Amino acid sequence: MSSPDSPTRLRSKAAYERACRVLVAGVNSPVRAFRAVGGTPVFVDYAEGPNIFDLDGHRYVDLVGSWGSAIVGHAHPAVVEAVCRAAKSGLSFGACCAAESELAEIIISALPSVEVIRFVNSGTEATMSATRLARAATGRSKIVKFIGCYHGHADSLLVAAGSGAATFAVPDSAGVPRAFVECTLPAPYNDLNSAERMMSKFGGDVAAILVEPIAGNMGFVEPVEGFLTGLRALCDRHGSLLIFDEVMTGFRVAWGGYQNVCGVRPDITCLGKVIGGGMPVAAYAARRELMSFVSPSGPMYQAGTLSGNPVGMAAGIATLRLCQTAGFYDTLHAKSTRLTEGLLAGATAAGMALHTGARGGLLGIAFSERPVRNFTDAQACDHHLFAKFFHAMLDRGVWLPPSGYEAMFISSAHDDKVIATVIEAARDSFRSIAR
Repeated sequence: MSSPDSPTRLRSKAAYERACRVLVAGVNSPVRAFRAVGGTPVFVDYAEGPNIFDLDGHRYVDLVGSWGSAIVGHAHPAVVEAVCRAAKSGLSFGACCAAESELAEIIISALPSVEVIRFVNSGTEATMSATRLARAATGRSKIVKFIGCYHGHADSLLVAAGSGAATFAVPDSAGVPRAFVECTLPAPYNDLNSAERMMSKFGGDVAAILVEPIAGNMGFVEPVEGFLTGLRALCDRHGSLLIFDEVMTGFRVAWGGYQNVCGVRPDITCLGKVIGGGMPVAAYAARRELMSFVSPSGPMYQAGTLSGNPVGMAAGIATLRLCQTAGFYDTLHAKSTRLTEGLLAGATAAGMALHTGARGGLLGIAFSERPVRNFTDAQACDHHLFAKFFHAMLDRGVWLPPSGYEAMFISSAHDDKVIATVIEAARDSFRSIAR
């Protein structure tokens, strides 16, 4: 997939060959294998600010940002200092520490829907626990989720759609028994009518509707007007709970998350990525009444040896303190908008159809003749063209997500000069792949 002028990445190639001997397909997360775009994965040596550096010494402007975690840039001095200070006192205690409460207080202050938090170690743990909580609180078994929304790799959430909006799901992964997902009901994203039909048929058995308020695993897909408010109304009507999976959007698109943008209050919120500042930290949170079902207060069991570990808490506290800087999110959104406008202009000049979107530090592109509103639209995009664009940008020193189904991320470290560099690289890339 690389051009004749591609930088030499011999050390990355050697590192990948070594990794393939001891790691599954050489990676610890599938998207890193470059299967969607082709070629050999690039191995990162270190990262700083808006950039990552590979083993061969090449620098790339990073538009992945550890999949949204690095909102203040890589290795921010304040975050690194906080982590080092915490690490000197011990990496993990398996016991309570004061930093847990400090981080929880910051998060609670930002989210009116939240009174109590339980920290976990990954977004998967957060959504898995949130759905368990919804079932415990309601005494119901079914969960409505939306096709194309990724909520981690918990068995019950790894589902694909059936032939209709009101069909039961089938497993989307080998090793997941049908019985594990038969209580998960998939509906098209941004289709309130389908959700209404689903709830009309199964509402009395639905514990919760689980949704990404902005979908980030079919590109960048914002909710259409009335979709989230409609889901809130459906849950209220049928006695179900509304769960916002804000693992990606929480503290990235706005202070707190997208619920503070749209004005819709979920019953349960899932968080991750930014709240750990690059460390494995996530959480599920709700009002006190609901969280009282969680052990040891209530009968719903959930635990974690490394949950609330002091190093992760320190990274999260330092990161969120930086995010509290006046104008932080307005500036981030302005830069994202400038970037997407530049990308659109470059594609248009090259005669290519491109759709873009941005909110805070979250953005995306789609090689499509029409806007992307759901997973069907995302599948219809030109993913072959995206693969060409990915490698053209990589050769020009810009690191994109290695899949057309993923959103992109910028940080406060991406200044105007960096944004201009990306736009110029994109213009050249569009011209090169249009030939």
